[in-house]
This record gives sequence, C-alpha cells and structure tokens, in this order.
Amino acid sequence: MPIAVLTLAALSFLFASLLVLAHRKLHVDEDPRIDAAHQMLPGTNCGACGFPGCLGLAEAMVDGSALPGKCTVMNEDERDDVAVFLGVDAGAEEKVVARLACAGGTNVARNRARYEGLDSCRAATLVAGGGKACFWGCLGLGDCEKVCDLDAIYLNEHDLPIVIEDACTACGDCVDACPKDLFSLHPVSHHLWVACKNLEKGDAVLADCEVACDACGNDRQPAGCRLHEKPRRTKCDRALPDRGNCLVRKRFRTGGRPCGTEIPPSGFTARLANLGKQISL
Repeated sequence: MPIAVLTLAALSFLFASLLVLAHRKLHVDEDPRIDAAHQMLPGTNCGACGFPGCLGLAEAMVDGSALPGKCTVMNEDERDDVAVFLGVDAGAEEKVVARLACAGGTNVARNRARYEGLDSCRAATLVAGGGKACFWGCLGLGDCEKVCDLDAIYLNEHDLPIVIEDACTACGDCVDACPKDLFSLHPVSHHLWVACKNLEKGDAVLADCEVACDACGNDRQPAGCRLHEKPRRTKCDRALPDRGNCLVRKRFRTGGRPCGTEIPPSGFTARLANLGKQISL
C-alpha cells in the first residue's frame, strides 16, 4: 500500500514538473493592449466585423490587421476612443443591416389553412408550409424576433417583422433562424430593394398577396418601373428614375384594381435616396 501511494505521488510530481516546464518553454506573452481594447469594445460578440467575437477584433486591431471602424456597433465617439488608445486611424466601415424580403402582412396576404401547433415559424413550415397562401411568404410567428439578442426586430400589427436599423448589428442570427430564407444583409446605402421572394409569374400571384412581385418585366423596359404611391389611391404615371439595377426596380401592382381606386397599406417601404423621402406602398 505505501509503495502504491509513493508511486502515484512520484508520477504526479513528474507530470506536474513536465507541465511547468512546458508552460515556461511554450508560453507566449500577450500584448496587454488586447485586453484593454477588448474591454473598450461593446461586447456583443455579434460577428458583424468578420471576426470571431469582440476578442478576435481586439487582437486584429492590436496587430494592425483591422481598424476600430470595423465595429459598426460602436458610435463614432467610441471608435475614436479606441483609435486614440491604439494610436491608429479610426477608419470607417459601412453599416450593414438585415432586411426582410416579404411585405405580405396579414392585411394583404391570405391564408389557405389555419396552423395550430408550436408558436414557431420553423415548426409551422414543416406542416405543409405553414398555411399561408404564398409558399414563400413570412409566417409571422416571430422566430427572428426571438433569436435577436439586441431587440432589433419586432412584429408589427400585421405580424410582419420590422428591423430597427439603428439597433441591428448584422449578426446574421435572423438570417439563420428564418426557415423561408427571407432575411439577407444589406449595406444601409442600398436604398431600394424588392420585398418579395415569390418565384411565380403573372397576375395569379396577386390572388394570394396583393403586394407580390409578379415578374411583370417592366424593369427591363426603357421607360423603367412604375411605383404606386400612397394616399391609398393608385397613381399610374409615377416613374422611378433609372437606378441602373433592374433587379431592384420592380413594378408593384395594385391587385388588379384600376387606377384611381383605393388600395390597402402593405407595410412595405421603398426608400429613394435621390428623392430624399420615403414612399410606403
């Protein structure tokens, strides 16, 4: 018995000595500025900067491979503070936000069945697509809202997710959570996009959703696309200026209604930078 105890003690001492020697031999000194810079970052670990969390960005800033401007969560003053501490230029990075490719809220999109089950878009999708007439449309059960740790997404009165761009960090959690793949990340300078992912063509799609993109092809015409403006009466002669990108210059129909008739609000907003205003469809 004493021999066994002594043997174990000797082996423990030997292994401990080897670990100490290995630590001293392989130890790498860490720049103390990394920890300081890490503490100055917001700590959201969203990954929008392209690095694995705030610590990864701090290490990159210290070794000179990234600038504080990579972090779009911090405001300008906070980025300047980090830049002064590290003695580098703050740099600039265009803010990227999540946007939803669906405008079909409950006020304009129809259901073919009523889903009853787990309050989850992913669960509803497994049951015949969720019951919405438009197979590609948002189900409005809020999986994206639940996974957003920054409270940058909420459901409006028509059960359509709304992204708060000032709070969004483009972490991509909503992109991964949406079973319909409706979320994508866009630079904030991308002012006009199609909020529809429907793949069908023709007026038949408007029977399921009044604001669906029906692939009318007007984006390829010399006259350009036409946009129906809100006072909730259609105006058929408002032409969008040439944006140079036919994929985002789609024509939004009025559900087969003639010009001059009232149409319900859809919740979709097309932002026109050169006009300096918002037009809600």
